[in-house]
Amino acid sequence: MHLLTPPMGWNSWNTFGPNISDDLIRETARVMKEKGYLEAGYRYIVIDDCWSLKERDEQGRLVPDPEKFPHGMKALSDYVHSLGFLFGMYSCAGVQTCAGYPSSYDHEFVDAQTFADWGVDYLKYDFCNFPASADGKNRYATMSMALKATGRDILFAACNWGTNEPWKWMKSLGAHMYRSTGDIQDNFKSFSSIARSQLDNFCMSGAYCFNDIDMLTVGMYGKGNVALGQACTDMDYQTQFALWCMLSAPLMLGGDVRNMTAFSESLVKNPGLLRINQDGECRPPYPVYRGRGLNNDYDPETNSWWHEYPDSGLTLFKHLSGGEFALGYFNFAPASGEIPCIFADAGLPYGSGVALHLTDAITGEDLGCHRDYFHVKLPAHGSRVLLARMIKA
Repeated sequence: MHLLTPPMGWNSWNTFGPNISDDLIRETARVMKEKGYLEAGYRYIVIDDCWSLKERDEQGRLVPDPEKFPHGMKALSDYVHSLGFLFGMYSCAGVQTCAGYPSSYDHEFVDAQTFADWGVDYLKYDFCNFPASADGKNRYATMSMALKATGRDILFAACNWGTNEPWKWMKSLGAHMYRSTGDIQDNFKSFSSIARSQLDNFCMSGAYCFNDIDMLTVGMYGKGNVALGQACTDMDYQTQFALWCMLSAPLMLGGDVRNMTAFSESLVKNPGLLRINQDGECRPPYPVYRGRGLNNDYDPETNSWWHEYPDSGLTLFKHLSGGEFALGYFNFAPASGEIPCIFADAGLPYGSGVALHLTDAITGEDLGCHRDYFHVKLPAHGSRVLLARMIKA
């Protein structure tokens, strides 16, 4: 199992919710293969909630809905594997899943073996309908042990929404990634709030266990199961994907990859951003700037001034392998503004005699060498990510 860098893949929930089927998963896998998603690093294809019947069979095993999955899960898993992908499924630590289907509380070892028999490589494990008298940590530990008891390598994606601060203990229980927030919605406020809420916790994320801030909504454009609120723009999606990449969060696509726009498809395959997310050292970034920007542009569309949003600017600095660095600039305000980065805040004061040679991570544009500072003017909701190398000034 490759867990030195954040897992990448696709999950059915954000777009399709309960409207899943054997045909949908097969077609998604084929399209991802044909369009080069596998080569870009997206390895897992994951079925979320609503895949089973409402009752277990006589042996107490989960049963795939025969109308949605007439060939069974083993045949579907074999097909996904035949294309080179890994196969993922969903269950829950409670007595029912979030959508009210049978779940794995007190069935952990039976369900884990069932998943292993079907060829499952990834288990998303939710936290709905959990008994008030039960211990959440213990039940995640139980499923972790149940998966290991099968003898099959199964990525354990624990999803308890940040309950009891999982960044402090999930890794020690054997989880490979852990949801640290509530569910994402396909709007700017949702994804930006989710990412910012975990800035101080990504220092506890790294190889073999990653902080999961939920599946991406890139490419949904207000259509699908979590399309709530004002639909995102291309600018919004670039900021979302740049945040996930700078934070080294798992990249689980949630849009309909069969119908992605050219912009969205190019964004999620962008080699510069993916290289940052998948960097071998897997270090989290640290904020070198949080606060109001350097000017006060007025936006007539929103009738607002940028300075009315005092916590709207963010600059992240990230150490990469091979003596390289990444700088991420983000404007969360609904008006344009300039986001600063003073190099001394990243450990490079002017007196160091060192400059940074900067390149735009997305476009590859050479921005030249700079000392002391490099500020970026951004439109509303905009972002920019730069790659940097030190040179003698």
